[in-house]
Amino acid sequence: MLQFIKSLSRDERGVSALEYAVLAGIVVIAVVAAGVVFSGTGGLPAVFTNAITKVTNAQNGN
Repeated sequence: MLQFIKSLSRDERGVSALEYAVLAGIVVIAVVAAGVVFSGTGGLPAVFTNAITKVTNAQNGN
């Protein structure tokens, strides 16, 4: 039994799966945060409209 536990402690196959799970969780958190930010400002079209307006104003010297 002790030999089995030692072999499990040296086995690194599950480490990759854990890393992918953590990365997937971070991606989900980022997507949810972006959705919250964009929904609070009138949605994604409003974000692009605001950005285009600012660029246009900067080009015109306003």
